[in-house]
Amino acid sequence: MNALEYAMQANGSFALPDACFKVKALMEEDDSTIEDFANVISVDPSMASRLLQMANSAIYSFSGEIGTISRAITIIGTQAIYNMMLVDVAATAFKHFSSQSIDLKRFWRMSVFCGLATKNLAITAGIRDIERLFVAGLLQNFGELIVAKISPELAKKCEAYNVNILPWQLQQQVLGFTYTEVSAELLKIWQIPEKIILPIRHYNNAQNIEINKDVKVLYLASRLALVECHPETFNYDDNVDAALCQSLHISKDDLEDAANFATIETENILNIMNAKFYG
Repeated sequence: MNALEYAMQANGSFALPDACFKVKALMEEDDSTIEDFANVISVDPSMASRLLQMANSAIYSFSGEIGTISRAITIIGTQAIYNMMLVDVAATAFKHFSSQSIDLKRFWRMSVFCGLATKNLAITAGIRDIERLFVAGLLQNFGELIVAKISPELAKKCEAYNVNILPWQLQQQVLGFTYTEVSAELLKIWQIPEKIILPIRHYNNAQNIEINKDVKVLYLASRLALVECHPETFNYDDNVDAALCQSLHISKDDLEDAANFATIETENILNIMNAKFYG
């Protein structure tokens, strides 16, 4: 199977909910109101509750309390709400997923950390519309869950990475493609905006792409996440590209700040989404 075939099989098991398509459609309509968005989201009270918890987290750094979906939309915008819905969908899709082939807690911790670090580094790099990069960072390795569900024996082989062969290098060797390619294909099927998909599809080639900051930031965040989750095996000096940091005007202190922020807030997000992530 290739990356697209894995994505197509996964889509048959957990298609994007209607609410996401409805919100996306409302975003494309000029006469949509805040009440229109709130009505769509409020149909699922549990989702609405989690979205409010996330809106009040340090991800959005709003000084006052956001108590309603309407208020959340007013303060952080429809795009941010849509992005948070995608996070909720990602967790829901694998609510009852279990596998002996991968460490599920490690997967979610690494994914959430990557999303938070991506957003933090994007601010430093002067990138606009940064909320989408949190989603890109969190969903970039979603393909790992798909491969683990469909081909657990192959996913198990891909877990044997070490200092001599990085995760994405081993995936290419075992599968003929990387987990991020599966992620990008599924998000394309789900009609997720291309500006979220593009950095996911290309970030492992960030050193060869000179014009897109999104790709470079996701590349750096994924390396920080790798070191954070496997400090006994990997370190910053060997895995973070200094020239790439320089091109983004990101210093070593900036990297440390992003890692510290992501470490703290990962715990908060995992607590908010705990029931979803771990079933």
